[in-house]
Amino acid sequence: MRMPFTPKRGLKNGHLMTIYAWGRPRQFPRLPAPAERLFDVAPDTQILAHCHWQRNPMEHPVLLGLHGLESSSSAHYMRGLADKFYAAGFSVLLLNQRNCGGTERLAAGLYHSGLTSDADHVIRELAATDGVRDVVVAGYSLGGNLALKLAGDYGAAPPSSLRAVCAVSPVMELETCVHALERRQNIVYQWNFVRGLKARMRRKADCFPGRYDIERLDSIRTVREFDERYTAPHFGFLNASDYYHRASAMRVIDRVRVPGLIITAEDDPFVPSPPFRDPRVTSNPCLEVIVSRYGGHCAFVTEPSNGADGYWAEEQILSFALTHLASRAPSSDASRIPAPAPALRA
Repeated sequence: MRMPFTPKRGLKNGHLMTIYAWGRPRQFPRLPAPAERLFDVAPDTQILAHCHWQRNPMEHPVLLGLHGLESSSSAHYMRGLADKFYAAGFSVLLLNQRNCGGTERLAAGLYHSGLTSDADHVIRELAATDGVRDVVVAGYSLGGNLALKLAGDYGAAPPSSLRAVCAVSPVMELETCVHALERRQNIVYQWNFVRGLKARMRRKADCFPGRYDIERLDSIRTVREFDERYTAPHFGFLNASDYYHRASAMRVIDRVRVPGLIITAEDDPFVPSPPFRDPRVTSNPCLEVIVSRYGGHCAFVTEPSNGADGYWAEEQILSFALTHLASRAPSSDASRIPAPAPALRA
């Protein structure tokens, strides 16, 4: 049984918890420097992964990490996952979404919150090219929506290598989250996201002259306005609301047939908790859902203890992954499964 999350002293506030986790420097001295790998996921489209490979990769399970909106493989939670999973015997691929992490030149198009085809391509290429037999997908925020939608899109026919999906603070009902982001108290988050989106579009226009009209970019003030102007028309959605509806994992959450872990918090500033209590979620026997009273957005920082660094959600993901790898492994393959992590304490 999982121990409940207990926030670090002074962080029983979703905004404080979120900002603390976002701004606190983290170091990972035991994590080796990553190798870069490009995946050709579509015509004129490559994505970049930063990879931490174990020796003899086909003999080790792989963690595929998916970051949030306007983030990258260098996000603290991505590197935190890499540090823990690599130490536990996994190879780790931290995937940059299209155009993220300074990769604007690698893709002619944009990306969106439900674009699962890239992660699917990576999973299948790892199996076909590298002989990887066990993959766990973990995503935060937008990446959490991608992880859950990926599993839902697969339905009853996931790749044989996909063992589990994990999502922390997933924006799995996008319209609800964007509406929450528009509240007055969330103006700082809105401003930060919009600043990143606009800067990326300017870089994109520089890389592909004449392809993108940025004349009205300066007038955009919200994520919804950006998606209405750029994301929705680029991908053929009718408008931003159509995009939010069709790209949300909630449309397919009842079809998930691989073990899934969802972690979210009641005090998340812009991911409301009611969707996580929807019967489509709670009645799916494949999903384990943790709705904590505290935790903020993509944070969940507790007091360090017994060698753990206090990033509780990362520990829960590792524990979940190890449990389901062990439960799926034939006895003849038991040596490929990393030893369980020490008991977790919140």
